[in-house]
Amino acid sequence: MIRRLLLIAIAGAAGIALVSALSAPASTTVTTLIGTTGPESVITLKKAGKRVTRLKPGKYRLTVRDRERVHDFHMRGPGMNNRMITDSFFQGTKTVIITLKRGRYTYYCDPHEFAGMKGSFTVK
Repeated sequence: MIRRLLLIAIAGAAGIALVSALSAPASTTVTTLIGTTGPESVITLKKAGKRVTRLKPGKYRLTVRDRERVHDFHMRGPGMNNRMITDSFFQGTKTVIITLKRGRYTYYCDPHEFAGMKGSFTVK
């Protein structure tokens, strides 16, 4: 009888642990991208300190460090045409969540894009 009660208690405890594991929320880690504008006519987009050339589809945290008020950080690509992250009057740091789909993206400073202040990457 004691042995049967012990087995029931162990099975019950295992069931509770299994239910807890199944109901625990999944990890929702979002990768951070760092964009910078300035000083001067420099614009970058990096992930873990390396220039972004290719990313996987999904959600990303984009933190833009806009170092000069004469620049801005815009992005265009699938589902994100000419999205303004910062404008020419902003100086500081701004963070947004973006969703990237398969395709080619360009990030740029709107007033200085044609002077070469731009970069691009592919989402595959």
